[in-house]
Amino acid sequence: MFRYFLVFVALSAVVAGPLHNKHTAGRIVNGVETTIEKRPYQVSLQDANSGNHFCGGSIISEDIIVTAAHCVTGSNPSQLKVRLGSTYNNEGGIVVGVKALKYHEKYDRDLLWYDIAVLKLEKPVKQSSTIRYIEMAKKVPKTGTPAVVSGWGTKCFVSCPLSPVLMEVEVTFLEREDCASKTYLYGEQIKETMVCGYAKEKDACQGDSGGPFVADGKLVGAVSWGLGCAMDGYPGVYADVAALRDWILDNAQKL
Repeated sequence: MFRYFLVFVALSAVVAGPLHNKHTAGRIVNGVETTIEKRPYQVSLQDANSGNHFCGGSIISEDIIVTAAHCVTGSNPSQLKVRLGSTYNNEGGIVVGVKALKYHEKYDRDLLWYDIAVLKLEKPVKQSSTIRYIEMAKKVPKTGTPAVVSGWGTKCFVSCPLSPVLMEVEVTFLEREDCASKTYLYGEQIKETMVCGYAKEKDACQGDSGGPFVADGKLVGAVSWGLGCAMDGYPGVYADVAALRDWILDNAQKL
């Protein structure tokens, strides 16, 4: 169900790999190449030993990253690095270690409730043309608001490599109630800490998990899960940043 992991029947096949392979959820489907200058809040979470990208994230202050809980459960800070300020997930920018992390205490790996986490970097990072802190939304946008999701995930659901170049795709924001309605096919699986994004044949996918979902210039979500990628009637599902904002701020302060 992780976006980026797959879900439902496909889930077991995806999570059966080594550390961090199981975290490789979500990619951008039918998007376009972009640059870090256009998405300077985007970061890449990487395995400290291999340097491999496995999830996305967003920088919200000089030393705090927001990502999905399913990206970091079972991981120690020493196992993680963050690449910032690069259009590419395997070169450029700067790479910083992780000092501490915390994922939501109500996180449910089966239902994907409260799929949010914060990381504290080992050292503060200054803003520049390629690194820019993003403001978190204080309220949920209205259904129909244009939104953008970005990341280095795969471009198809099965047997596709990660994109080395940052990709983005435009979708339409859906409030929880609309995503859970009969217009779409998830129904009761959409819970109170979730929002969605939908556009026909466009989506995030494996490897995009934890990455930014942005509307009106603010962070409104973190890539969480979905059934397949860009499947008709199944929106991409995101952790609701506005609903989780207080938790993010409180726990970032404690790290």
